[in-house]
Amino acid sequence: MSDTTPKGLWAPRSVEETQKLYAEWADTYEKDVREMGYATPGRIASALRDAGADTAAPVLDFGCGTGLSGIALRGAGFEVIDGMDISAEMIAKADAKGAYRQLWQVEPGSMRHVSRGDYRTITATGVVSLGAAPPETLDMLLGALAPGGLLALSYNDATLQDAAYTGKLAEVLADAQADLAFEEHGPHLTAKNMNSTVYVLKTT
Repeated sequence: MSDTTPKGLWAPRSVEETQKLYAEWADTYEKDVREMGYATPGRIASALRDAGADTAAPVLDFGCGTGLSGIALRGAGFEVIDGMDISAEMIAKADAKGAYRQLWQVEPGSMRHVSRGDYRTITATGVVSLGAAPPETLDMLLGALAPGGLLALSYNDATLQDAAYTGKLAEVLADAQADLAFEEHGPHLTAKNMNSTVYVLKTT
């Protein structure tokens, strides 16, 4: 990893520690993840398109970071993208890209500004993961979608080894909150030989 990449990225941490980490990382984040071969944003955008997402309907990029996922969505043909993140520093970087219609900073565990059904598609690229948002975030994201809505997310290798995250995903599927519309294990950070599983869930 680059000297500017935070250590222990996929270790449990408090909300306050997570906010501090991403605020301090914002300036070098894109350089660092590109050096690591960050492939998941493009994979998620392609998965949504393959799952039949309406490219003309607004997409919410939850945990948008510096906007790499927004750029990937644009590249896949999605026309209207809104973003939210807990880091003002990351949002400033995303805003400069011009890929988003609007951007909001929100508190951890919040989807302020969003009512159920406002979006037919939500992405959470690397957001619900060990060291970032907790497993229960899945309930909040699915709850923001009306029936038939799509949620695209990814679990990296470290998260796939954590029973709390895999258990929560199994729970929402078993409870019929959503059906699994797409699942693919593939490259995440190619320079680190780290993979991720991309999921698209369709609310019921």
